[in-house]
Amino acid sequence: MAKAAHFDDIQVPGETKNKQRTPPKKKGMERVLDAIERVGNKVPHPAVIFVALIAIVMVLSHIFYRLGASVTYETINPDTHQLEETTTAAKSLLTGEGLRFMFAGVVQHFMDFNAVGVIIVAMLGVGVADAAGLVGALIRKLVAVAPARLLTYILVFVGILSSIAADAGYLVLIPLAAAAYLTVGRHPLAGLAASFAGVAAVFTVNILIKPLDGILTEITNDAIHIMAPDRSIDLTANFWFSVASVVMLTLIVSLISDKLIEPRLGEYKGEKPATAGAKLSPEESRGLKFAFWGLVGVLVFFGLLALPPGAPLRNPETGALIGDSPFMNGLIVAITLLFLVTGAAYGVGAGTMKNSVDVIKAMEKAVAGLGGLIFLLFIISQFIALFTYTNMATIAAVKVGDALEHAGLGALPLLVGFVLVVAVLDLIMTGAIPKWAIFAPVFVPLLMRLNVEPEAVLAAYRVGDGPFNAISPLNAYFALIVTFAQKYQKDAGVGTVVALMLPYVIVVFAVWIAMLVAWQVLGLPWGLG
Repeated sequence: MAKAAHFDDIQVPGETKNKQRTPPKKKGMERVLDAIERVGNKVPHPAVIFVALIAIVMVLSHIFYRLGASVTYETINPDTHQLEETTTAAKSLLTGEGLRFMFAGVVQHFMDFNAVGVIIVAMLGVGVADAAGLVGALIRKLVAVAPARLLTYILVFVGILSSIAADAGYLVLIPLAAAAYLTVGRHPLAGLAASFAGVAAVFTVNILIKPLDGILTEITNDAIHIMAPDRSIDLTANFWFSVASVVMLTLIVSLISDKLIEPRLGEYKGEKPATAGAKLSPEESRGLKFAFWGLVGVLVFFGLLALPPGAPLRNPETGALIGDSPFMNGLIVAITLLFLVTGAAYGVGAGTMKNSVDVIKAMEKAVAGLGGLIFLLFIISQFIALFTYTNMATIAAVKVGDALEHAGLGALPLLVGFVLVVAVLDLIMTGAIPKWAIFAPVFVPLLMRLNVEPEAVLAAYRVGDGPFNAISPLNAYFALIVTFAQKYQKDAGVGTVVALMLPYVIVVFAVWIAMLVAWQVLGLPWGLG
């Protein structure tokens, strides 16, 4: 009896028979990143890792303490702007004083960890906007308006600019970027990675003046005055370099995302939103109109509090709005209120929220969902407080800086070496201000003596202090990014995020250093004035 034919066995003339498609072989870089992800995800839970690190720090601190490790160096006090000679010695966590610090400070260490409060406050507003449906409607509106091929570039560019609002990029933009990718049928982790690279790896530059610029400029001027008391730079000293960096790195990060990260991730197999690609309903359109007027109301409210001379949200002593002012210091509150008001207004307009009880329930749900993250941040807060107490990071920074200072390098190699030192130390000492307070009084006068402009030294510091933020375990928001990733990939862990971000770190760092060197060699103006 003849065997029944199956459709799979029918071969169209001119077509090669291929019953089973084999996936294309992964290239060398993809295999390396896959290996990093596998190894990284096999390590214990991040909380266990940080507990182990605490134990290691305790032992090392006692060893360095018994060896009498210490450094004497000159640093600039950011408050008094005075050059101070400081001696820092290793402190042991296993002495009576150290044990008292660990035991009595547990609660205070957690309360002093700024990221916890920022995340909770921000989620109060974002939770309302999400529950009301505003976030989803805005994403679909963005997707409808923005050309699909420019979506990555827009998200990366906005991520870089988000540093003007301090931590808002981590809390708001990154989850929105992942959701936007999912809405257009792209892998959400690619959107997460692209926006995280923009927010973290390029944090130190912007086309706008941000609060960090004011502090870095003040410290730089104090270091300049060691050698040239009558010379100073202003807030725009790195303006042209920053603008060029933003443009170039937007292109670089976007290309890495589209050409390397997303192809490696492949097609997203998880659940996709039912509304993906759907047009806005009349109720949603009405909700967006209500949200727009809510936005106008919030802007008018803060405009009255911040813009007029002598307004309460300006610096009461200097009258400044940008820099050290109540407005900039409390910017996360403004962002929270913006999402809260616009989210509630959208809910009323779209009919997704009926009364104040719905708003409160949305806020409660948002905070309740942070339980696991808050526990992890509790452990991380203890590690950072204990590690800072031991002074080991400061000793390492000074020792490495001294070694570089006395290496006898020329001006350009020294400038590049300075970038490399800052980058390596950024893995264990993430704060931009403390590192610059240590390095500025050493390297600004040193490089000035080699005819390197102080603006160039500050630009070099920006380059070194940026890219490695995306993979530093001491980045306060790294654990949050892992949590975001787990929404789309249940088994995602530290290895997943590191494998996603490593290509950005390597390429951005290399290209940015090359740009810095070219800028210095060509003698291009670093900023305005």
